[in-house]
This record gives sequence, C-alpha cells and structure tokens, in this order.
Amino acid sequence: MIITDKQSNLIIRPLRPDDRERLFCAVSESKNDINPWMNWCHNNYSIRDADEWISCCLENWALDKGDREFAVFDMTDFRLVGCVGINQINHVNRFANLGYWVRSTRKNAGLASAMARLAAQFAFENLGLVRLEIVVRPENLASRRVAEKIGAQFECNARNRLLYQGKPHHATVYSLIPGDLIIDWAA
Repeated sequence: MIITDKQSNLIIRPLRPDDRERLFCAVSESKNDINPWMNWCHNNYSIRDADEWISCCLENWALDKGDREFAVFDMTDFRLVGCVGINQINHVNRFANLGYWVRSTRKNAGLASAMARLAAQFAFENLGLVRLEIVVRPENLASRRVAEKIGAQFECNARNRLLYQGKPHHATVYSLIPGDLIIDWAA
C-alpha cells in the first residue's frame, strides 16, 4: 500500500525493515518536540526501539483488522518526515484514533495536516471507518491546530483520558467524520 499525493508532495506507506535508520534519525532529531506528548519517544530511544516498532507495525499490517501505521516521505528528497497512523480501531462501531508526528526540522510546513488528511481518506475509503478521533493533551496546541485544519470538530475535554508516563492526563477530543474532512489542500 503506497499513497502518493503530488499536491502535498508526500508519499505515505507502511514502515519496512529498511526504514530503521531513517526512523531512528527522525525520532532522535525530534525527541524534544515529541517526548512531551508521546510515551514511546524517550531520551534513550534506540535503533532497537525503531526495529521493534517496525516489527509491530508489520504484524498489524499482516492482520485484516490491525492498526495501520504509515511512514511519511517527502517526494523531493525521499526523507522520512514523520509518521501517521490509524490505530486503536474499534471494528464494531467503525471508528479509530488518528495520530501523527513530524520530524523537528520539517515542522511548520503543513506536513502534519497533509499526512493526517491522507491517512483519514485512507481510513474512510479503505477501512470503512465512519469516525476518527484525535485525542491530545489540551496544551498540545500544534496537534490541535492540525485537527482543526483538516476539519475535525472539537467535542470535549475528557478527564483522565490519556496516560503519559504512567499518570492520567486530561485530553481534548476531536472527531472527524467523512463529511467533515477538508480536502482543499490550501485550507
């Protein structure tokens, strides 16, 4: 599964074992930006962590109903610019979580909203999902802006909705349904 979009200049595809160095470098460069929001990004992140994540992603792709995590590449230099995923899929009610991160040197270029938009389209068109949730800590303003930019609607501030470093945190919950998704890349 490879999705290319010339308008956003991005390629998204499942992670592969040969992405290990690219993933490790992108995460290593971005620890200060990602660590405050995501448990998996810790100060001792290693090549082994990258290998384990890729292996987990491959196992999920092998399952009909597994999570769908993508590596995201810039078409001009084929550099890994981040990752986006459809995970925590609820097949009974056909909804899932939409998550994303962008490497530090590529922030503020509209990449997160472009890759989130592509993953959301994939989820609605290929997985038959009818709802995506973007769940972030309230102070994560960058992720909140991405949610709003792609058309997600603010639903609530949920108490103790996320665990970070073993402690519960409140979260801001956005929902995205097919009719909400803003396809206009200039928006």
